Amino acid sequence: MATTKVLVALTTRGNYAKMKSTMRAVVADERLRLQVTIGGGLVLDRYGRFAPILMQDGFTIDGELDYIEDGDTLHAMAHSASRCLSGFADTLGRLAPDVVVIVADRYEALALAQAAVCMNVRIAHVEGGEVSGSIDERIRHAVTKLAHLHFVANDEAARRVCRMGEVPEHVHVVGTPSLDQLADVNLNDLESVERVLGERGTGPLVDLRSDFLVVSHHPVVTRIADAAQHYGEIAKVVRVMQLPVVWILPNLDAGAAEALGPITSLQRDASAPPVRCVGSLPFDVYATLLHHARCLIGNTSSGLREGAYLGIPVVNVGTRQQGRARACNVIDVPDDCESIVSAARQQIAHGRYARDPLYGDGRAGQRIAAALASPLPPLEKTIAY
Repeated sequence: MATTKVLVALTTRGNYAKMKSTMRAVVADERLRLQVTIGGGLVLDRYGRFAPILMQDGFTIDGELDYIEDGDTLHAMAHSASRCLSGFADTLGRLAPDVVVIVADRYEALALAQAAVCMNVRIAHVEGGEVSGSIDERIRHAVTKLAHLHFVANDEAARRVCRMGEVPEHVHVVGTPSLDQLADVNLNDLESVERVLGERGTGPLVDLRSDFLVVSHHPVVTRIADAAQHYGEIAKVVRVMQLPVVWILPNLDAGAAEALGPITSLQRDASAPPVRCVGSLPFDVYATLLHHARCLIGNTSSGLREGAYLGIPVVNVGTRQQGRARACNVIDVPDDCESIVSAARQQIAHGRYARDPLYGDGRAGQRIAAALASPLPPLEKTIAY
């Protein structure tokens, strides 16, 4: 029996959180053969190489993409994308997969998709059909139009993908795959969180058994000139709230370095609360951290996705997630200190919310693998209306 070769492209730890259950389901299906390539920050020593984690989980790495160009600029990001496209074309030529799975909407997702188009490889896209701000919006929909299979989080996203002219039979509502892992996470294992923060973090330690906040805020690339101001406002929030903070550094996008100054200033300020800074966290550690936080502040999509599933109070700042579906656990505010503080106090007073299945029920990986094991769509595609 012929097997379908499924190549999963991972470029961030968040990608792995979303694809781990799917990768396991692919391995378990005798009709499928898993291939894995990692790139971006996952292959850089300064961000903590990710290969040992994958291998510890039982996966084999079939290729690496070292495409990040040094520099915190739009120009460097564009050059990184071009290097990603070139390197991934070589990977596709060597591994010859039947279908490549591309996650979401970061800038390199479009480069991965274009390489697949040029190499005549079918594309399966995860988390298309959603609405947000920044360049993510355009990249997400561009990848949708290049993709052959669509694994979307909910009915609303499916309707959008179909309205873009995609064949309805190729649009599968599966939920957000990262939620699959939450059923296996011991959300009371604070010892593991403390150990990871102690090993990887910088700045004063935070007592996770008392009240604390989590900050996760990414630069809005289309408003890169405002990045320093945005991070400065959040630093003001930390000073006003006077609660310890675990601050998770932003993605490797233009403007990300603007977070470092305000964080360092807080850590050196004796009158500021303790701020522990960390580059990234394993998904189970991150979920447990959120579970015990009084509130998540920032513009990460995990506040809307995992936040809804866990019932975490979230203050969503600015325009990065505008238009994306959210549950009642989210309060949207502009990016100024006064608005953020007011919403954060309201969320802390409210406390935990009821779980909302807006982004799925925790069985996305099984559904994705089953669809990949079915006959794939033809390589040629046209608008369906």
